[in-house]
Amino acid sequence: MSNFSSSIVTFLSMSVLAVALGCSGSHMANNPSQPSQKVAPTITFAAQPTTVTTGASTVLSWTTANATSVNIQGLGSFPATGSVSVKPSATTTYTAVASGPGGSTQSTAVVTVSGTPPPPPQAGVPASNHVVLLVEENHMYSDVIGSGAMPYLSSLASKYGLATQYYADTHPSIGNYFMLTTGQILTNNDGECSPTFVTQAQDNIVRHLIAAGKTWKSYAESLPSVGYIGCDSGAYLKRHNPFSYITDVTQSSTEVANLVPFTQFATDLANNQLPNFSFIVPNANDDAHNGTLGQADTWLQQNIAPLIASPAFQAGGDGILIIVFDEAETSDTQHGGGHVAAVVTGPKVKPGYVSTTLYQHESTLKTILEALAANPSLGNAATAPDMKEFFQ
Repeated sequence: MSNFSSSIVTFLSMSVLAVALGCSGSHMANNPSQPSQKVAPTITFAAQPTTVTTGASTVLSWTTANATSVNIQGLGSFPATGSVSVKPSATTTYTAVASGPGGSTQSTAVVTVSGTPPPPPQAGVPASNHVVLLVEENHMYSDVIGSGAMPYLSSLASKYGLATQYYADTHPSIGNYFMLTTGQILTNNDGECSPTFVTQAQDNIVRHLIAAGKTWKSYAESLPSVGYIGCDSGAYLKRHNPFSYITDVTQSSTEVANLVPFTQFATDLANNQLPNFSFIVPNANDDAHNGTLGQADTWLQQNIAPLIASPAFQAGGDGILIIVFDEAETSDTQHGGGHVAAVVTGPKVKPGYVSTTLYQHESTLKTILEALAANPSLGNAATAPDMKEFFQ
């Protein structure tokens, strides 16, 4: 009886074990392992520095986890870790979005921009190998600009540059011509014919041009002959041709040959042989001294329009032409010689530019020397303002 009971217990125990094992095996077979859960990306995003002045740059940098790429709004897509330099013009909030298999996450960085924009650098007087100065005679600014008396010159003033506050240095003419060429008045005696007051020691534009390796000519209408240094002849007035007094010229067989009749100008222009600096002297009938402003304007159009049409004065050229009156009427003594018109033309002149800066003849002299890369420290030109504001 006891043996039978033991057998029953053993049988039941083994059956329970078998059932348990069978159930366990069946469960494992029908429940394979679950895939791992995808993790959302994280991002650390910052700007360094966080505050900049206008025109300065900062660096945006970021690091991520569980991301494959980063997109910064307005800048584009980048690798999951990296940096980029930016130059915001105003305070800006940058948003970076990190993307990966687990989704996307964003972060922001604020860059504060303080201060006002720095002024753009002002252009200097541009280098030129073709500078031309033409001097007209004895009329006030109001006679010329806005009067309708000189439509061609007024058209140049409108297209190129006009100095509205330009004043001659003295009365009568001769001292203004010397200011344009020596930086000093030297004399107010219009009757001078001999060069006794312009000694070899007197510094002058010719000396500075030669030292800089530049060429020059004075083209004087009605000049009797090449190298003429005598007194007035017909409509030619010596006092309007200051180079004929300067001893660096009159005592040099080489330099005196640069005093030529104006008829040579058209030839040199046509043959592309203008010097680096040209001084143009219309005669007394054509510079508004004896003739009318209308006559002077017609002469300008006939003789200066071809210059402006030449390659040096077209786009890409370096030509600079300054047309200025030597003095106003003697009744106007503002700043010494009265209010006069001055027009600056050339392809590098700001179109339609109007200046309200006070200028006198020494500023024209300084501008010429700077354009030709010659020493501008010549008499009053050394401390005078140049006219760089006219140029792009």
